[in-house]
Amino acid sequence: MAVIPFLGIDVEKLTLDDKAEILFLDQGLTTAVVLAVIFTVAKTFDPLPEDILRYDLRQPVNLQKGWLVWGGIGLVGAVGAIALTGVVLSVFRTEAPEREVDSLMKLLPLIGSSNISTLSLVGITGILAPLLEETVFRGFFMVSLTKWVPTPIAIIISSAAFALAHFTPGEFPQLFILGSVLGLSYAQTRNLITPMVIHGFWNSGVILLLTFLQIQGYDIKELLQAN
Repeated sequence: MAVIPFLGIDVEKLTLDDKAEILFLDQGLTTAVVLAVIFTVAKTFDPLPEDILRYDLRQPVNLQKGWLVWGGIGLVGAVGAIALTGVVLSVFRTEAPEREVDSLMKLLPLIGSSNISTLSLVGITGILAPLLEETVFRGFFMVSLTKWVPTPIAIIISSAAFALAHFTPGEFPQLFILGSVLGLSYAQTRNLITPMVIHGFWNSGVILLLTFLQIQGYDIKELLQAN
């Protein structure tokens, strides 16, 4: 969205649907460029092992490596672990913190505004963002770290980097837990589809839940600031 003024587009005249579509295109272009850079760099190390930067939809229900099986396990584990983290943090907090202006808060005007906005946001958060972030943090960064440190340490470091990259210090514990689950699921299956499924359902689930609450008449901004 930062390049819009340079393109001669008046942001004030854009409808919410226009903004949602532009966000989708912006995320799509960003994802394509970053992936192109990563795969270009990876090409210099050919031949790569078969399980590096692997997106494999085959055998989804294989008990050892199935992306659907371990995606489901990871999603349930992430929800439980993050909920428990939230409870523990709330016990030690003396006062409710003010919610930081994160990417979700910035998207609030678009949530539930129309079907086009909802589809655009689900496409961004449920498909494009997981594809980009899992390729960067698990497929590239975490795998690169395993050349120098054991896999558990690589998961911890990459999870911390994942959490820090969201620029919301107050949500670091929850994002670190999510990153750890994503790292563990990738380490188990060596297939980027697995953490992408977990990440995608987590992100789009939040958007769809907030959309539902908005339609039911709840003030979702007030709800988010209360958490």
